[in-house]
Amino acid sequence: MSRAVCGCLKETKLQNFNGFGLAAPLVAALTQMGYAKPTPIQAQAIPALMAGRDLVGIAQTGTGKTAAFALPILHHLIANPRPAPRGGARVLVLSPTRELASQIAQSFRDLSAGLPFAIAVVFGGVPHGAQIKALAKGLDVLVATPGRLVDHMDARVAQLRDVEFFVLDEVDQMLDLGFVKSIRRVVRDLPRKRQNLFFSATMPTDIRKLAGELLRDPVEIAVTPVGKTVDRVDQQVIFVDAPRKRDMLVELFKDEALSRVIVFTRTKRGADRVAQTLDEAGISALAIHGNKSQGQRERSLAAFRGGKARAMVATDIAARGIDIDGVTHVVNFEMPEVAEAYVHRIGRTARAGHGGNAISLCDGTERELLRNVERLTRLRIFTVDRRGVNGPAPAPVLRKAAPAAPALPHHLPHNDPRARPQNGKPGQPHRQRRQRPAYQARTAPAR
Repeated sequence: MSRAVCGCLKETKLQNFNGFGLAAPLVAALTQMGYAKPTPIQAQAIPALMAGRDLVGIAQTGTGKTAAFALPILHHLIANPRPAPRGGARVLVLSPTRELASQIAQSFRDLSAGLPFAIAVVFGGVPHGAQIKALAKGLDVLVATPGRLVDHMDARVAQLRDVEFFVLDEVDQMLDLGFVKSIRRVVRDLPRKRQNLFFSATMPTDIRKLAGELLRDPVEIAVTPVGKTVDRVDQQVIFVDAPRKRDMLVELFKDEALSRVIVFTRTKRGADRVAQTLDEAGISALAIHGNKSQGQRERSLAAFRGGKARAMVATDIAARGIDIDGVTHVVNFEMPEVAEAYVHRIGRTARAGHGGNAISLCDGTERELLRNVERLTRLRIFTVDRRGVNGPAPAPVLRKAAPAAPALPHHLPHNDPRARPQNGKPGQPHRQRRQRPAYQARTAPAR
């Protein structure tokens, strides 16, 4: 893959959007929306796309990549007007989740305000009727999840022979969710002559291989190193016994600074239980996960955005692409099993130039998951030990995660100065507990 290195493809250091040569209605829409200065990925991607290049963009959520591809696409549609193809679309964007698809479509609508473009969203969990009608009329921009789009294609409701732009967004999550077969099915029906855009937060070997199959001599833009967390997020880990996690969470919410909080759990049932715990403690909370209907999820998001709920408890379905202004804190009620998910979770705060906070509750079984996060992010996260401690939790006044120190051995001598203090008291070395052999653990009498 080639990188943007010269001519109009080099990084453009512009103070505003006027220098890109975008159509006047788009510049006016940006001004109306309050977008003054392009983000790094916008500065690099927009010139490359307007020059007709295929593109691979490696960027975390919250970096402005939706506008980075929507603006040059809309500029092309304005400069090359033609009727929207019946049963199909000129632009196809695939995304992994219903929420992200809706958000992308809304960004296209906002940026093209006042222009006669037909934009629609296709995803599962809702009736087919309205989607079939929208496709039959013809679309300029279609944003879809892969599974429902394939359903429409198999029913011969949707045809893709007129697609001029093909965008894959959050590719790594789509592959994690098992959409690779659906993506390949969609690609088989696309015309050979098209412009391809490929966005992912990470670029492991299997994703790079897929990009090599779909794209032609793409420009590669990486604005955020893999595993780099949002710079403006203050991070903290609280070590706590597993049975006390819910009490600790309620204690944290006694601080009024936690005014708009996303709490992440691993499972759908866990999300419901945590939301119920918060409600019973007088903290307005909503749960959002894959078992909720689309209507329920949209109502929950609207209530959270509108300030009717102080907390939204979610599984990792909400860790990608959901852009909610003013999220003050992200709380990891459980550490994620995949370290990359931590980066996406905490990226829900500190958006649009604001600061944010991330608090993780970590029990003894999750220590290895925490180490995986620190290896990925190359940070040593500030910790507070609350194991076996009753009473109020510490106020969540956080500090920046420090660069990770060299990895320490798992067992340190008692007089090693690097050993952690015990019970938070300086000068007392950490005492390593002797590990009882498994057969003794089974046969030893209870004390």
